[in-house]
Amino acid sequence: MSERSTPSGQLAFAVGLLAGSIATLLLTTSSSRKNKSNDDDDALHPSNASQNSNNVIVGSQNSMTMPEEIRSEMLSRNSLYFASSNGMPNITNSHVLVVGLGGVGSHTAHMLARSGVKYLRLVDFDQVTLSSLNRHAVATLQDVGLPKATVLCNHLRQICPDATRLILDPVIKMYTGDRERDGTMMDPPDGVKQWDVVIDAIDDVPTKANLISYCAKRDIRVISCMGAGGKADPTRVHISDLRSASRDPLATAVRQKLRLMGKKEAKESGEKVTNGSGVANGGWLSCIDDDSKLAVVFSSEKVVAKLAEITDEQKEEGMHNFGAVDNMRVRVLPVVGTMPAIMGQTLAAAALCELGGKPFSPVGAERVGRNVRHKLYQHLKSREKKLLDKLAPTLKEGSENYTIEGTYIGEVQIDPDDVEYLMAELWKNKCAISGDRLGTVLELYRWDMTKPATPSNLVLLSVKSAQKFERDFEEMGDGRKGVDDTIRAKIEKRLAMCVLDAEDD
Repeated sequence: MSERSTPSGQLAFAVGLLAGSIATLLLTTSSSRKNKSNDDDDALHPSNASQNSNNVIVGSQNSMTMPEEIRSEMLSRNSLYFASSNGMPNITNSHVLVVGLGGVGSHTAHMLARSGVKYLRLVDFDQVTLSSLNRHAVATLQDVGLPKATVLCNHLRQICPDATRLILDPVIKMYTGDRERDGTMMDPPDGVKQWDVVIDAIDDVPTKANLISYCAKRDIRVISCMGAGGKADPTRVHISDLRSASRDPLATAVRQKLRLMGKKEAKESGEKVTNGSGVANGGWLSCIDDDSKLAVVFSSEKVVAKLAEITDEQKEEGMHNFGAVDNMRVRVLPVVGTMPAIMGQTLAAAALCELGGKPFSPVGAERVGRNVRHKLYQHLKSREKKLLDKLAPTLKEGSENYTIEGTYIGEVQIDPDDVEYLMAELWKNKCAISGDRLGTVLELYRWDMTKPATPSNLVLLSVKSAQKFERDFEEMGDGRKGVDDTIRAKIEKRLAMCVLDAEDD
């Protein structure tokens, strides 16, 4: 029997309905009074009802004070989700920059606003077109011809009319990466040290690469969307580092562009670009391999629809006459409206969960075969058994698991099914220390030898890293002491995200 069918459940349900109705009535009454007051004021001061050149209403009627109980109820479901991390205050005080407000970015900004983000700077130079209406989050036929930033802000203000709780900052310009042309577009709001997160929803390769490099050089968190065009399968959408984004032409082009930019800068400074194994040798270019700096949303589905053919009119009049701005794609990209929406919402989900202190660990696009999983599991058990046999004579008196030196010896506390999670989701199929990937031999090792081999205490290491880790354990009593402090902190942060142990608590 459901809770709602019991007398107490019916009473609770009725009270909830009544509370919701009262809150709605309060908001409607407050809005009506505010609008009446503004109408009277505008009659005396017509300038208050003026609009700026981009059709964004800037009069006093554009904002109203929202009672705390109404705002709390609006965000109540999010608050429940982030209760364990006490994350809602972080979200409602966050500052987010969204660059690109088309099919992807409009959905991201829309959900960020609905979820309580305090400050949104919304950047896009373009206008709503008829063809935008199949994928834009909020645009209607009446919005055709208006700037996308304007349309989005007008809609979001209807969701939260209180300009102290949702600050909207539209910028109707194209991001170029040129400080003189961009002005203060990338600067955080006054009094704010840095953006909490930057959302990249740009579909132009040079511009996208410029934004990513700008943020990487300043240690600004970026969540970026790759190509949504020509694809439709929602089960193929993933979140990963940029290097792992497979079957995505935009991701490939952006990687190549970033590497060219990195090589050019390295040549000028005399530094090496990589460490010899294809992994960036520190510096900003390491964002390609580090999803804590740059996470990307991409679809591993193969593109199933090509760009539209160039028309006879375009050939006759010249392709340069058909682009919205110089150097941007002219041929039309086929888009099923659901894919940009899904990818935009995925960007929003990743951003909100990070802001709210409850990040998730995405499933990797690369699957780990059963034989590989079994092999790693058996190798781990074999190493732990050898360690037990070797150190058993040194057990502390009265203890079954701890040696005199404090090392834990005992059974492996994972099963073969846990190996795929550890490899693909927690460690993204790459060495936790060096960043080496599948293609090299990878093994699972205990990170803290004073603790058992549980999911939250196992790291994936390449043979080279593992050999050094074991030598450091023999020589210093702790293999972690030979790991760079920055890398060690990242590894321990990643281990803290392990959900398998969390489920057991």
